Amino acid sequence: MKFGVILAAFAGLAVVVWLVFSVGFAAVSNAIAAVGFGGFGLLCLFALATFPVLGAAWFALMPEAPFLSFVWGRIVRDAAGEVLPFSQLGGVLIGVRALILRGIAASSAFASSIVDVTTEMMAQIVFILTGVALFTARSGSELPAATLTGIVFVLAGSVAFIVLQRRGLVLAEKLAERFIPAVARQTREFHAAVKDIYERPSRLALSSTIHLVGWIVSAVGTWLTIRLIGGHIDIASAIAIESILCALRSAAVFVPGALGVQEAGYVLMLPLFGLPPEMGLAVSLLKRAREIVIGVPALLMWQGLEGRRALAAPDA
Repeated sequence: MKFGVILAAFAGLAVVVWLVFSVGFAAVSNAIAAVGFGGFGLLCLFALATFPVLGAAWFALMPEAPFLSFVWGRIVRDAAGEVLPFSQLGGVLIGVRALILRGIAASSAFASSIVDVTTEMMAQIVFILTGVALFTARSGSELPAATLTGIVFVLAGSVAFIVLQRRGLVLAEKLAERFIPAVARQTREFHAAVKDIYERPSRLALSSTIHLVGWIVSAVGTWLTIRLIGGHIDIASAIAIESILCALRSAAVFVPGALGVQEAGYVLMLPLFGLPPEMGLAVSLLKRAREIVIGVPALLMWQGLEGRRALAAPDA
């Protein structure tokens, strides 16, 4: 693991600890306790119910493969990105590995994953722009300059990634053929798989649309969490909050799990909608707990599959 990622993780953890004691440990604890075990179980079930949606967006790009493989791949991807001390990019790679273990060719798994990230970014752009409009209308406040800068950065980066992706793949193939001929064949297969997906615009449109539904569902999850704590907010306001948080998390792509960034975002955002900061911190910590409860068993199952494959084919 790179030193920078470790440093970012510890810095994020320090921010979380500072926020807990700054906002008030007792207030945050009371807000979390208000949800109860039954409420927390409901949040976990709701989160599990979102994975078929996210898996469907991935499956739309390669419908010839089993649907459940993509649901499982998305569970592992998110678990690795949120629970393990990796950046979100590491989660994407582990999600690809989960697909390969389900019998999907490596080139197809990598290609569909890259394009799935792209269609998710396309939906994210729409989600963020919608959320900013709702934020202005609902809160009556202006976004802080730092937050607005982060949103502009994320939008610009997403657009650049989408526009330059295919050209970058062509360049990667040429460089591989010239300098690493041993892997040139795999590079060509990967590029061909990506090209095949891009030549089916209806699949891209469907994947982006499903991802947009997924983003909205994530906002509904935030709304549900706030209501279980005892706060009152409508769905439109929840979409505004979650879209801004989505942009902040994306801007902190190299911070493992956006640790500290997510917590600070909720603490700053919820008071703009008339809710106390301790509720924002409670929402974030409940999300963390939910991710651990779902993610750890998923990663253990993935490791079990890896171990079984290694024992069955030690030379693979």
